[in-house]
Amino acid sequence: MTSATAEAADGPDVTFQPQPRPILLATAGRAALLLALVTLPACPAWAGEPEKLAEQMQRLETELQAQRDLIRQQQAQIDQQREEIGALKLSLELRDIRGAGLAQATTSQPQTRPLPNQPVGEGPQQPALAERAEIQAIPRDLGVLTPAGQLVFDPSVEYTRSSTSRLVFRGIELIPGIQIGLIEASDADRDTVSANAALRYGITSRLEVEASLPYIYRHDRVEVVQQRDEQIVRNIGLRGDGIGDAQLTVRYQLNKVRPLKPIWVASLRVKTDTGKGPFEIPFDEFGVATGLSTGSGFWGVEPGISFLLPSDPVVIYGGLSYFWHMERDIDRDIGDAHIGRVDPGDSLTANIGFGFALNPRFSYSLGYRHNYIFPTRSEIGDTVQHSPRLHVGQLNLGLSYRLTRTQAINLGFEFGVTEDAPDVSITLRSPIVLIR
Repeated sequence: MTSATAEAADGPDVTFQPQPRPILLATAGRAALLLALVTLPACPAWAGEPEKLAEQMQRLETELQAQRDLIRQQQAQIDQQREEIGALKLSLELRDIRGAGLAQATTSQPQTRPLPNQPVGEGPQQPALAERAEIQAIPRDLGVLTPAGQLVFDPSVEYTRSSTSRLVFRGIELIPGIQIGLIEASDADRDTVSANAALRYGITSRLEVEASLPYIYRHDRVEVVQQRDEQIVRNIGLRGDGIGDAQLTVRYQLNKVRPLKPIWVASLRVKTDTGKGPFEIPFDEFGVATGLSTGSGFWGVEPGISFLLPSDPVVIYGGLSYFWHMERDIDRDIGDAHIGRVDPGDSLTANIGFGFALNPRFSYSLGYRHNYIFPTRSEIGDTVQHSPRLHVGQLNLGLSYRLTRTQAINLGFEFGVTEDAPDVSITLRSPIVLIR
């Protein structure tokens, strides 16, 4: 029996020594059989013994078939082990993303690298931090989940700048250029600083919870110019600060990690009304606000789904969510108007983008987020009013630099591209792994 047959009896060689391709063995076997058919009848030892010739041919064909079966078996095992090693490598690479990344994170290695030259059954050795390319600049709510038993403290500071300019004419126009009535121009600049403290904990490898509480500081400056018999200029400055709306989020990974397959994550976020709402701030006798709110004043629930698609050296991400604002009865007089039941507009949010690792420590991301806000329904006195629909579109740029295995610095930018969007928003985050 040949060595290949002996290997088939003892089990496949786990070191995967090179084996001839089945087509080559088949060709060589047929050539040997053909040669035997040509030469053996002319050999005196085989003359008159066709039974022995047929037996020898049958034995050669049996051994050849055994070699084919062995090669197919080994090839199937190699393909299966390649897939398992690829899945294991991807799982290990994605394990540390949320633990130290800007969630506005995944790790990646070029898939062109050869497989580890190790016996089957031993896991591939983890590369050092300096050898691993990591993408940690993906938007915060779209990263891979926190590993089981890991606790992450995620502090952040966000600055938002928004400005609007409006020109309003209340009256009639007799002919072009001749107007009777009131012309009012306003210019408003709004600055908001939010310091947020968040904690994330991995309950299992596919389930995490997150709690966050912000502190809000706001400053608005409004300049109004009215043209009547003479020009009147008014400057209004408002300030407000305090605790914002606390939030609790649960995320669950729907599928297992597989090479070249997207990772789907479902989420559910609950927003409270711990902040001071817009109907809880003081107003003067004319119904003009004399303070600023630090929260929405309403509870909200946001279910959503997101995905991550690793495609070295890029990670593609995206998501879709729906935010439901719960209506409530305000029952308050503001100025000369009574405010009854208010139903804040719900919103539908979609985003798409990609992250790219330039080296093992630095990565960046680019993306787009669009938020469609439905009209708000308000009962004011005996009438029901609806606010206009809003489109908030923003371009996202994220930068991340990993300091250590447990800490990273992340900088995110959002640039408004629609009229209703803030001009710019800048976020600085530094997640720290407290418990590994």
